[in-house]
Amino acid sequence: MRLRSVLCSTASALSALVLLSSCSGGDSTATSSGVKPLVGVDYPRSDTDFWNAYIRYTPEYAKQLGLSLKTTDSQNDIARLATNTQTLILEGVEGIAMAPQSTFAIAPILAQLQAAKIPVVTIDTRPDTGKVYMVVRADNRAYGEKACQYLGTKLGGKGKVVMLEGDLASINGRDRTEGFNDCMKKNYPGIKVFGEATNWDGAVAAQKLQTDLTAHPDIKGIYMQSSLALSGTLHVLKQEGLLVSPKDEKHVFVVSNDGIPRELENISDGNIDATVSQPTNLYAKYALYYLKAAIDGKTFKPGRTDHESTIVRVRDGLLEDQLSAPLVTVDGGTYGGVPSLKSTDTSLWGNNLG
Repeated sequence: MRLRSVLCSTASALSALVLLSSCSGGDSTATSSGVKPLVGVDYPRSDTDFWNAYIRYTPEYAKQLGLSLKTTDSQNDIARLATNTQTLILEGVEGIAMAPQSTFAIAPILAQLQAAKIPVVTIDTRPDTGKVYMVVRADNRAYGEKACQYLGTKLGGKGKVVMLEGDLASINGRDRTEGFNDCMKKNYPGIKVFGEATNWDGAVAAQKLQTDLTAHPDIKGIYMQSSLALSGTLHVLKQEGLLVSPKDEKHVFVVSNDGIPRELENISDGNIDATVSQPTNLYAKYALYYLKAAIDGKTFKPGRTDHESTIVRVRDGLLEDQLSAPLVTVDGGTYGGVPSLKSTDTSLWGNNLG
């Protein structure tokens, strides 16, 4: 009930803001007057390497694009996101970028922002319902498919693997899970998959991995849907005597998601084997790029972009710019038809944080 009451209170407050916006005039002359447009960015969390990198990149790209910036942190809490949204509107932002981690609960906030004529760009996640100006993310089903092809190739199409799922209330968790499972059923029916819901919680992931390895000591593969599970996975494998070289027959093949520096280092060291590099730098850049475009009155259509991505129509009134997210391995080989980049490749954001 707490979530509903907070969202309802926020909806009422935002309704008043709609009226306030109408009375004060919605047209911005900031660009023509030389004043930098003010935009708001809500950071979804600040407790992971991936999102801390996003937080670092955001002000850099705001400066490059000539935007003024107001930021908040919703700490993976939809009620806090509702409150932060109200705060940003009261501060006069002309557009908002957000990454709602619970994609089914964001609809009331989006509806009020649409009524207020404040454009929204969501990054990393896509709302289950409601309209936004643009979604900026990568093809998360492809994340699961790439992990599947890598593990399927390494295991020769046979054996057991654990999939440490994210949060199935999130479109990302659902997409990665469905992509992995569908690929395994189609291409590697001889591999048994143990799916474990973790709610993007590293401690939960470690505990469930420990339980699975105890019950099934012949597990030979792990797919972590987020780098949140990295530390715990390495700890469990070391504890079980399985953190060994890829050349050792006891080696358990591990594929992660995100492309953070620690993943790339662990691939080079042979502790894990692959990751899918989620472009946090480009999330920051194009979230702000599309907010500026919205303020300038620009529109977009499905098709290839000038930054090596593809805009797709997800449903009526919702476009998604799907950015590139490459498979990363130690050798840069091709697995199940999926090409990869070497973990030392300098084009990877994880190798460029300084």
